[in-house]
Amino acid sequence: MIDLTTKCKSSFLSCEKDIEEILYKLFIKSRQYSESLKRLLLIPNKDCLSNTQNEEYKKLIEKADLNYLRKKGYLKLEPMIRLPEHEDMKSYIIMSFDNFTPSGNPEFRDCIVTFDVICHIDTWDIGNYQLRPLKICGYIDGLLNKTRLSGIGTFQFMGCSELILSQDLAGYTLMYSAVHGSDDLIERDGPIPERIYK
Repeated sequence: MIDLTTKCKSSFLSCEKDIEEILYKLFIKSRQYSESLKRLLLIPNKDCLSNTQNEEYKKLIEKADLNYLRKKGYLKLEPMIRLPEHEDMKSYIIMSFDNFTPSGNPEFRDCIVTFDVICHIDTWDIGNYQLRPLKICGYIDGLLNKTRLSGIGTFQFMGCSELILSQDLAGYTLMYSAVHGSDDLIERDGPIPERIYK
């Protein structure tokens, strides 16, 4: 029989805390860069970054909180993209945790955090030799590389590879090394805390 009075400790439990921290850094903490990242995800047009006066764009960005990005499928924590018929061209960020391995300390585990940045091929070119998926990768890397999450050490860039899913969808996979500790215990249930959705 399992003793439910003992708190369960596992470094896997710090992943939810890291997801919260990563989303906070990408879409809330740095307002200027967060807005640019949202523009690249939500606006499939070439002028997504340059046309800052477009009222339609402004309204779209204002309503695009984390709930909206998740619900509409721009930001995914599940390793899957559903492509309903007649859906508009979208860009996606799929975040995942992979390759958990023991570290030198039994209280911690290393893992790789990946970001698959996928864009419809027709939306790649955003002018002036800028490519939408690389621009998105640039914002992710600039906001997250060498930052601290819940474990020890810093979030370290490991590499970036091209990702081709079909003749219509392609992008890049960013990889970062992270170390997770058992600093989290099973004490709270439920979704990511509401503070990051505001």
